[in-house]
Amino acid sequence: MINKNSPIPIYHQLEEYIKQQIENNDLKPGDVLPSEREFAETYNISRMTVRQAITNLVNDQLLYRIKGKGTFVMGPKFEQKLHGLTSFTEEMRARGMQTSSKLLHFEIVPANNELASQLNIPEYAPVYEIKRIRLAEDIPMALERTYIPANLVMGITEDIVQHSLYQYIENNLQLKITDGFQVIEAAIATEEEVTHLQIEKNAPILLMQRTTNLENKHTLEVVKSSYRADRYKFMIDLVRH
Repeated sequence: MINKNSPIPIYHQLEEYIKQQIENNDLKPGDVLPSEREFAETYNISRMTVRQAITNLVNDQLLYRIKGKGTFVMGPKFEQKLHGLTSFTEEMRARGMQTSSKLLHFEIVPANNELASQLNIPEYAPVYEIKRIRLAEDIPMALERTYIPANLVMGITEDIVQHSLYQYIENNLQLKITDGFQVIEAAIATEEEVTHLQIEKNAPILLMQRTTNLENKHTLEVVKSSYRADRYKFMIDLVRH
């Protein structure tokens, strides 16, 4: 597999070998690769050479790293069409995927001036502040911060936010969610996002902020999410008028 007499750099030969394994389905999405040490010992090459090959494939989004666990084969990016208002849980379940949440923070706090303006409530009014890691098939996909007026939506508990908030709001409280406005922009991951999303330092992410409304025109929530850019992409159909 490695020809040290070839004019082709050894790291590039290793890259092509791993690519071929992925294309032949010998390595499947989610499979873990051998360690740098194992590659180096198997093919009698330096770990620096192995690291360069692996890093290039990570940059090409064929592989991804999880700190403390290893390097894995990347599956296809999750594609979400921007044509309707759905929750993360609803979107993943529509794909037949198992979802879960890891609750990082949950408390009622007074709304500051900016948040009060966004939620159309008085300053210092009580607001649920919820921070969760959203996972699909146990892979961290997004770090999500949600703010909901506590006087509008009663009875939210830590147990409820482990599941679908939209389902609780619509089915249990009989409140109808109707529309929202969402902004998406690119950014570089912060230290917090690197830790919780298990991505590389300075990795690109997709920042999204959404404001959601109820049928009675009350603002239901402001959601600020950081999505892994290596696992997610958004699509929209455009019509020329």
